[in-house]
Amino acid sequence: MLFTAYVAFAVLLAICMGLEFSACRAKLTGSACTNPAFLRFQLDYYQVYFLALAADWLQGPYLYKLYQHYHFLEGQIAIIYVCGFASSVLFGLVSTSLVDWLGRKKSCILFSLTYSVCCLTKLSWDYFVLVVGRILGGLSTALLFSAFEAWYVHEHVERHDFPAEWIPATFSRAAFWNNVIAIGAGVTANFFAEWLGLGPVAPFMVSIPFLMLTGIFAMKNWDENYGKKRALSKTCVDGLKCLLSDRRVLLLGTIQALFESVIYIFIFLWTPVLDPHNPPLGIVFSSFMAASMVGSSLYRIATSKRYHLQPMHILSLSVLMVFFSLFMLTFSTNPGQENPSESFLAFLLIELSCGLYFPAMGFLRRKVIPEKDQVGVMNWFRIPLNLLACLGMLILHDSDYKTGTRNMFTICSIMMVMALLAVVSLFTVVRNNAELRVPSPQGQNELSSPEL
Repeated sequence: MLFTAYVAFAVLLAICMGLEFSACRAKLTGSACTNPAFLRFQLDYYQVYFLALAADWLQGPYLYKLYQHYHFLEGQIAIIYVCGFASSVLFGLVSTSLVDWLGRKKSCILFSLTYSVCCLTKLSWDYFVLVVGRILGGLSTALLFSAFEAWYVHEHVERHDFPAEWIPATFSRAAFWNNVIAIGAGVTANFFAEWLGLGPVAPFMVSIPFLMLTGIFAMKNWDENYGKKRALSKTCVDGLKCLLSDRRVLLLGTIQALFESVIYIFIFLWTPVLDPHNPPLGIVFSSFMAASMVGSSLYRIATSKRYHLQPMHILSLSVLMVFFSLFMLTFSTNPGQENPSESFLAFLLIELSCGLYFPAMGFLRRKVIPEKDQVGVMNWFRIPLNLLACLGMLILHDSDYKTGTRNMFTICSIMMVMALLAVVSLFTVVRNNAELRVPSPQGQNELSSPEL
């Protein structure tokens, strides 16, 4: 398993570099890429946001391993994860309103403090302390995905008066570097935990300086801004009306809830499936992130002028690939006949599918859900998503039942069949809707990639 992990990582890294080099050569230079004031503003944002991302990704590879290291049973670990998911969804419902009221800069500083405390709780062997740590992690994650972007958009439009059309360039570049940071974080976590022999708690301690720098740079270099006060109840009611009045939104939400709840269960399961075979968990994690980056690059190529595939087609492909991967896992995790290499390959396919799925789903959400209702609708999407993931971990996984893991993958396969049916239904509803198609670019280089 050790050799397989390193070979897979090297191959995927080479593919990533090849795809990104190809896209970089085809890059078009626009005014946003050469405006000195805009580039300085981007740098102020990136130096804070990228530190926050690095701290977050460093904690990914060894979280389950840490709880295992403290001799907790699989069912106990599942409850800790469920607390984290529940915390994430509850704080996610109010995070936008909280950030607007408290201030985006203060919220980013609060993120650095709460996440640092979350990391410090990993030093404790006490179960209750670890549960509190996961709850703080849920709060921190909600702030990470709301405060930073909200601060940037306000500063971009209101304070600096840059064209709104330049905003996607910033977020596209951030998405690219997010993948790079995730890959590097896995290798770094592996270095401290395994190569230096410091154990699974080491990556969490390494995260703390990154979090402190995040707060310091935000405090020093960012100005404060606030959002308009919005009643949470009105936001949720408007979102529910949109969800129930438009069948496209309802089907899209069904697909997202089913697909992403399966991904949450995968996040919980990959370590106990592979760890008995002694893989380097940090390198495995980096391989997953590299596979996801390959998927993102393939999405960009597939929707380019040369191939002109539509996001609906790619969404269907990603769901089908995850179903096939889960089908593989029902056999590769059969008790007494485990095949770790096959399981690893299936996990890589799931991550590659995620790289295809998220940009496709993001495109369709922007087109289908009115901008004023996006926050409310997304709040409703999160509830079934997290509920399915939590129920999956609590009900299906019995540590005393040898086939529990295999049964979880079987149930996940059924969920993906349901997602496929929802995709087919969505196809029938939107098949003649030109709004949901990527327009053929005129006069552009076929693989233009302004984000690099």
